[in-house]
Amino acid sequence: MKWSEKISYHRRLFLGLVAYSLLMAVCFAVFQYQRERQFRVQELDSRLQDLNAMILEEISGNLPTDAPHTPLLRSIPGLRLSVLDHSGKVIYDNTVDTLAGTPHLDRDEIAAALRTGKGYSLRRHSDSTGQTYFYSATSDGKFVVRTAVPYDVTLHQLLSADYGFMWTLLAIMTIMCLLGYMATRRVGEHVSRLNRFAEKAERGERIHDTGPFPHDELGEISEHIVRLYSRMQQAVTERDREHQTVIRQQQEKSDMKRRLTNNINHELKTPVASMQLCLDTLLAHPDMTPSQREEILTKCARASQRLARLLDDVAAITRLDDGSTQIALEQVDIAHTVAETIEQYTLQADAKGIRIVNGVTFDSPIPGNRSLMESVIGNLLSNAIEYSGGSMIEISQFIDSRHIEINVSDNGCGIAPQHLPHIFERFYRIDKGRSRRAGGTGLGLAIVKNAVAWHGGTVSAAPRTEGGISFTVTLPRQR
Repeated sequence: MKWSEKISYHRRLFLGLVAYSLLMAVCFAVFQYQRERQFRVQELDSRLQDLNAMILEEISGNLPTDAPHTPLLRSIPGLRLSVLDHSGKVIYDNTVDTLAGTPHLDRDEIAAALRTGKGYSLRRHSDSTGQTYFYSATSDGKFVVRTAVPYDVTLHQLLSADYGFMWTLLAIMTIMCLLGYMATRRVGEHVSRLNRFAEKAERGERIHDTGPFPHDELGEISEHIVRLYSRMQQAVTERDREHQTVIRQQQEKSDMKRRLTNNINHELKTPVASMQLCLDTLLAHPDMTPSQREEILTKCARASQRLARLLDDVAAITRLDDGSTQIALEQVDIAHTVAETIEQYTLQADAKGIRIVNGVTFDSPIPGNRSLMESVIGNLLSNAIEYSGGSMIEISQFIDSRHIEINVSDNGCGIAPQHLPHIFERFYRIDKGRSRRAGGTGLGLAIVKNAVAWHGGTVSAAPRTEGGISFTVTLPRQR
């Protein structure tokens, strides 16, 4: 693990800020120290230059044989005075008995004075006296007057910079570091929280609550990231849910088709076997009487009709399952459609002594498909006529601003409660023997359910308190 990973972000940020501040403070302190020291050196040199100028004026171009009686000489303890000619030879020195015989042209202060008229040397050891001096020299073109102050503790303190501003700078820097620590700690904590959020997001974990972020640019960016991730999570969840729903629907549809295929195969066997038996009987007994032949042909015809109805119903179911987008959407007059469908079943109802009462008067068109609506009403009427055993079928309506309900009720034997949850299933029969004898395919109510669902509606069945069963078809008035 790297050292940067061991130290938290806000500490690294704080250490970086401290290092930067310390570097700035050290640079400023060094600059200020050198500046103040240079100022003090120049101030001392200026005082000695004034003294040198006064001595040059006192000797007035004459070679000195004794120490000048300048009061300023006595005011500076340990002051060394030297007078040199323009060749750099010492011709007077108040601190030594024997004058140096070597020229002093290589001395920095002497060389600068001969060149510019003034010069100084901050700190140099004297071979003549064995002491260290601060030298200041002044030249008038003929003589060079050099004064020197011993570089002792007093002079060192004089030339040293004032450290008060450094302590002040240190105090300011300490306060700034404290403020910087608090600021970087807050920023670092939020950055660390954002980092933890990013790690959880990378692992795909759900994030419910991250806590409030600061009200600044970083906080706004963090909140935007969290919101985007939450939306992405929600979108992924919805996508997965929809994907699972589609898979489940496809599986259900596949299972339904497989059951439908098996049921169709089973249902087709009965009329086909009946037709085959009738034909085999006719072929095996060519000498049978006309009445017997007519009876067998009649059975064969009924089986053929049942087979035709079964194929029509299977085609209708397949059309609703696979080709619902190809069914034309049109405006359907419900009252007119119900009335025409009733006319088609009137003779069948009259033959069984059943009266059909039509109470549907809603003549405003609704979006749908006319043939599907005829199939819905027709199957409900056919079931009531064939299996209810009642004497009356009533069709009524209920209308509100968004829906229209069509109720098909009979006063017959009704349906047992245990069968009601299954009557809309394909090939489900309450009385299998009776249904087959009546020519039923077991697909009528399944067609009703799918056709109503295509219209965006619902269908339900409930027993009537006075006897019989009531089917309620609810359709939207707009799509």
